Amino acid sequence: MSEELSIFDIKILEQLQKDCSVSTVELADIVGLSQSPCWRRLQRLKDDGYIRQQVAILDREKLGYGLHIFAYVKVARLSEKDREVFLRKVQNTPEILECYSIFGEMDLMMKILAKSMKWYQEFLMDFLLNLPGVENVNSTATLGELKSTTAIPVRGNIAL
Repeated sequence: MSEELSIFDIKILEQLQKDCSVSTVELADIVGLSQSPCWRRLQRLKDDGYIRQQVAILDREKLGYGLHIFAYVKVARLSEKDREVFLRKVQNTPEILECYSIFGEMDLMMKILAKSMKWYQEFLMDFLLNLPGVENVNSTATLGELKSTTAIPVRGNIAL
């Protein structure tokens, strides 16, 4: 963790991870600052890139996405053009929430939201297996969600 972060910066970041809809007045009260210094700290945290964006977290099940699928993808060596096409298609597919390059037998791990197993089967056959260079896909469907958070531990080893 950066040494530039003060105790107040950490409190601001923690609070925004809980609820970013609070006003600057409310935020200042929660973290123990007056409004102007709180606003300045908040702007600095944004300018310095600690806060990339502020979003609403939606209920996926209410929107019809009942499953998380982890797809492990093996990709052949791609030309620069095919790599660009592959990345653009992955980035423009909203059901693919995350995509990581990984060590091991497979090359990529994707976290995919699926409406049903039938939906995923069609997605797999019509989209994933047709991406440039895709040789193989191994999929794991989750049974239930035991923990899900977007919060990053900002306190580290600091005892506050």
